[in-house]
Amino acid sequence: MKAASLKRPPPAPGYRPDFEWGDTVVEVKADPHNFRSLRDGLLQLAYYLAEQPGRRGLLLLGNPRITDAALKNEWRLAELTLRKEVLARLSVAAKRGDTVITVAGELAPGLRARLSEMIAQESRLPQLRGRPPSQAIFLILLLHWFRRQEPMTTQYLMQAVGCSYPTVASALRRLGSWIRRESDRRIKLWGFPADEWQRVVAARERAHPTIHYADRSGQRRSPEALLERTAGLDRSDLAVGGVIGARHYFPELDLRGTPRLDLTLHCPNANPDLSFVNLLDPALERTEDPGEPVSLAVHVLRTRAAFFKTAGDGQPFADEVDCLLSLHDARLEAQAREFLDHLVTSVG
Repeated sequence: MKAASLKRPPPAPGYRPDFEWGDTVVEVKADPHNFRSLRDGLLQLAYYLAEQPGRRGLLLLGNPRITDAALKNEWRLAELTLRKEVLARLSVAAKRGDTVITVAGELAPGLRARLSEMIAQESRLPQLRGRPPSQAIFLILLLHWFRRQEPMTTQYLMQAVGCSYPTVASALRRLGSWIRRESDRRIKLWGFPADEWQRVVAARERAHPTIHYADRSGQRRSPEALLERTAGLDRSDLAVGGVIGARHYFPELDLRGTPRLDLTLHCPNANPDLSFVNLLDPALERTEDPGEPVSLAVHVLRTRAAFFKTAGDGQPFADEVDCLLSLHDARLEAQAREFLDHLVTSVG
């Protein structure tokens, strides 16, 4: 029998567990410090297992700040709530230092041996917050205005962002007279709200969360070389942005050379899968030093909908707004202004 291997599930819309091991899916909560994180993990796995009757699930807690007695009590509450058919396929384990506590269910010996690896991988992932819903709503409206698309419904915005009707209504009120309402109640921007855009740019770390990578090997690959490798990844959740993306939409962009590769990762859930970075170049290392040259920037898009555009050769490109924010992140302010002027002028 072929031994099970540890891997991340393929990209998919909606929830997906952190790892797969044979027929078992694993949700990891690294360093959980409250019951909400525990309950969220249990419910996510329970919903998933209800739709996947042939699979088992493990909720793995890494160094939880919750006592073993409290964990077992939470499980007793889960037994009163969840379906027995799902409970029979669900396990919970906690790892404190070198000790593994089985809170509920059973752990296969091979899976138990991989727990430390799973927790280590998950704890290295950045804890990125998504765009505030009001910003996400504004940016979708702005993108549709740039693209001269038809007005949209509030339901469309709710689904694209993943938010409630009151959230959309509040964001539209904030935009005030910039919103045009059609007779059928559909909405759109009628112009460019410069003040609102400047607020987004000023807080772009929130609107456009980004992970930077530097090459410290002394043999830095060119952005073009990294782009070639990206094409071989076969990742539908990745798109090219930044300078390369802006040139796709505006070939006359005034910039000599390409300083770095910008990629946008569509990640509606809370766990960005960054395993592709090592495939692009094992020499790439995360950096938070603003003075260090960046070879790769990964922008994480957390809205439910992505607005990638695919070129004739099959290359996906991040949307125009995403590319604009990437230029600001790279401190290419003159090029960002030039690209913005082009987009605004093109709408006419």
